[in-house]
Amino acid sequence: MNTSRLFNSITTLLLFLVSFQIGAAQTRRFSSHSAIVVDERLAVLRSAPQISAPLLKRLSRGRIVSVIESKRSREGLVFFRVAVTRRTRGWIQHEALIVPHRKAEDARLLRLINASRDFDRIARARIFLDVFLHSALRPQVLLIFADEAEKTAEKISREAVRRLDTAEMAANGAPITSYFLNYTGLDRYRRQGIVFSFDEASRQFHYEGAAWREILRRYPTTTEAMIVRKRSSAQ
Repeated sequence: MNTSRLFNSITTLLLFLVSFQIGAAQTRRFSSHSAIVVDERLAVLRSAPQISAPLLKRLSRGRIVSVIESKRSREGLVFFRVAVTRRTRGWIQHEALIVPHRKAEDARLLRLINASRDFDRIARARIFLDVFLHSALRPQVLLIFADEAEKTAEKISREAVRRLDTAEMAANGAPITSYFLNYTGLDRYRRQGIVFSFDEASRQFHYEGAAWREILRRYPTTTEAMIVRKRSSAQ
């Protein structure tokens, strides 16, 4: 094995281990009062349960809060009073959140995932996979997550080839593969637990495939498993 291929193999393994640690860190136990921000467009913490009430702060997607009570506003909107920290509390429109222990919340989040695009789709699918570990809808979300990751790999490959100058990379003496695997465009996807491998000959990233493997391992009789197997046999 030449030096470049050895470096590529070692780097991919390290990225896999980092991804495993990220995934483990994101798998949490949720209490019956926990809720997670899934639609940051609506995630405005307000001082009262009204759409016109003063803004306290905006919450980011993935933020975990604790639901204290709910109230319907004069406009007919349902607001949750939530605790963000020990000192920060306020009211937030309930559609901004999912509450894992409430019935059909997994289906509601799947509808939002299906309507999302690009990175938003990946990030919301990641929340689903971290929260709904035993949902019957999990195989669908695994397939969405994996397919979107591979689609993203194609896009990032084009971007990286365009932005990384071959002569400049060669001048420093580091393996070309290392520049691609350190490309900044990968960062936010790695934070979602996605691992990309890199083929130096074609200069293409590829999704490492953990979600596809989970489908085959845990849900071998599902439609999603049949799709994955059919694709593998066609390659």
